[in-house]
Amino acid sequence: MSLLELRRVSKSRSRGSRRIEVLREVSLELDAGEFVAVWGLRHSGRSTLLQVAAGVDLPDTGAVYFEGTELRASGATELGRGVGYCHVGVSVPAGRAVIDRVRAGLLARGVASPIAYSSAHKALERVGIERSGELVMGDLDGAEGMRVAIACALVLGPRVLVIDEPTKGVDLLERDKILLLVRSLANEGIAVLISDGDGSALSDADRSLTLADGELRGKATPELGSLLQLQRAAGKSTAA
Repeated sequence: MSLLELRRVSKSRSRGSRRIEVLREVSLELDAGEFVAVWGLRHSGRSTLLQVAAGVDLPDTGAVYFEGTELRASGATELGRGVGYCHVGVSVPAGRAVIDRVRAGLLARGVASPIAYSSAHKALERVGIERSGELVMGDLDGAEGMRVAIACALVLGPRVLVIDEPTKGVDLLERDKILLLVRSLANEGIAVLISDGDGSALSDADRSLTLADGELRGKATPELGSLLQLQRAAGKSTAA
């Protein structure tokens, strides 16, 4: 059983006076430790696919499963826990402190403030910006903003990380660093699904898929998933 699975998912959006089918019976499976990138042109439905995959939005038809249980957008308990969703376009007050932004999800779940603060600091450290905790969100550049978005998801301990265009708005010299971070998270066993608008992530991903005319093209199922995990586990043991 795959960690995350989309089964024959379809979704339409309004575009002006027209109704466009942006996803047409899309199926996709994602295993733990995999890094999967979905490339597509503007308005191809990349963001819609990721929102549906994360449980942020409901498909019109078909279903999404996390560990065999169907996700529901309305009150989905797995969103933010088992499944983390990152999108830098989410509106956040520019004057809010970074550390407060990262620990907000824990506080909302009733975690004590000192523990939430410590966990948020560790998440910022994991994404490489532990010294930015006391800055305000409005002071961050594109790369830092994406790292904070990833930290907000990581602090909740997800098994699946869904990231909408991790290199969007990021300076060219910083894009590789962001992708190396994403790759390292997959190597640690988190399943990572990203959308890619410029093709920068395709060479780093375990699988690169294309979304066009509502159809997902490429290998929709894990390729030698079990072998991949064994190889990574062996590599970690050797390194240790």
